[in-house]
Amino acid sequence: MNRTKTEPKDAGAALIEEGSAFLRLTPRPSPAESRTERLDVLVIGAGQAGLSVGHFLARTGLRFLILDGNARIGDAWRNRWDSLRLFTPARYDGLAGMPFPAPPHSFPTKDEMADYLESYAARFALPVRTGVRVDRLWREGDHYVATAADPDSGRHRFEAAQVVVAMATYQRPRIPEFSRELDPRIVQLHSSAYRSPGQLAEGGVLVVGAGNSGAEIAIESARTHETWLAGRGTGAVPFRIDGPAARHVLLPFVFRGLFHRVLTRDNPLGRKARESVITKGGPLIRVKPKQLAAAGVRRTPRVAGIRDGKPLLSDGRVLHVANVIWSTGFTPGFSWIDLELPGGKDEPGHARGIVAEHPGLYFVGLHFLYAFSSTMIHGMARDAEYVVAAVADRARARKSLEAAKA
Repeated sequence: MNRTKTEPKDAGAALIEEGSAFLRLTPRPSPAESRTERLDVLVIGAGQAGLSVGHFLARTGLRFLILDGNARIGDAWRNRWDSLRLFTPARYDGLAGMPFPAPPHSFPTKDEMADYLESYAARFALPVRTGVRVDRLWREGDHYVATAADPDSGRHRFEAAQVVVAMATYQRPRIPEFSRELDPRIVQLHSSAYRSPGQLAEGGVLVVGAGNSGAEIAIESARTHETWLAGRGTGAVPFRIDGPAARHVLLPFVFRGLFHRVLTRDNPLGRKARESVITKGGPLIRVKPKQLAAAGVRRTPRVAGIRDGKPLLSDGRVLHVANVIWSTGFTPGFSWIDLELPGGKDEPGHARGIVAEHPGLYFVGLHFLYAFSSTMIHGMARDAEYVVAAVADRARARKSLEAAKA
């Protein structure tokens, strides 16, 4: 099922070709041919994490398949708000073997990122099957079993000696329970459902959550609506990331040095940073507090609950707004993994993606998997390569054991 392909010398110059017609995907079985598929490795998720894993798996000779529930590779990016641009310049947005085809200091749009991922899968002929959403994963004997709903062939079953769950921590919107108490006339959206100010009613807007997404949405909303931004500050990178000093000195130091090599789980500084990021969120990268003020965004303390159908702030004030956008993050959404995971399913325990308690099970793409950069595009290659090396080692050991028994 896996086809190894020699990497072309001009991979970095690949042009993005829009549309799934350019992808060489693995054949989809017809309903009459639906059957159990047996693999060496099953990769769940075809975003930047899953494609990075696939890139390195293609070099091992192992039979593998990448599954994704979206209709097209890159849809997780396409389905975000219209004006979204990546928080990192293009020079940091390429995956292993294929630089991002844009000026290095530009900030790609979310659709450009989606099309890049689609082209990446095509460039390296990765065996991706889209529209197949895994709904259960468990272990039977010496292998793992995954079942999925396929719109063309109904129920489907996959068996694999090893499984890589290549999905980010951001899968299911997290919205406080008290949101149900809001006046039904108030338009409320999670940031994952927000597309543009055109969705909003006339009147004030409260954006809840002051991280990178919340800050950018608040600035956009403030152009057409009176806007408040609730939540404690997460800090900010102390320089303009689009300035000349940032381009040549500060960004390489922060992204390649601090985020990638210093703030790791191998040292106390990194472990402390990890706890802070998980509980408070990461620092603002592009938007600065003074830009929020200049745009007319009003800062407020956190939302503590609802009073008379209106948002209640922790200082006792009630905001009379017509819209609430919950930029309150996500949960991993790993309830479909039918295994007892160390640390639980919200924060699975692992060592750089390797789950010792379940040999042959791995994670890539989780928040701070190894370093601060683990959820940034440029941090994917290192994490994926490390996990695939463990996959290959285990496959060789298993093969040697089978040979010894023969």
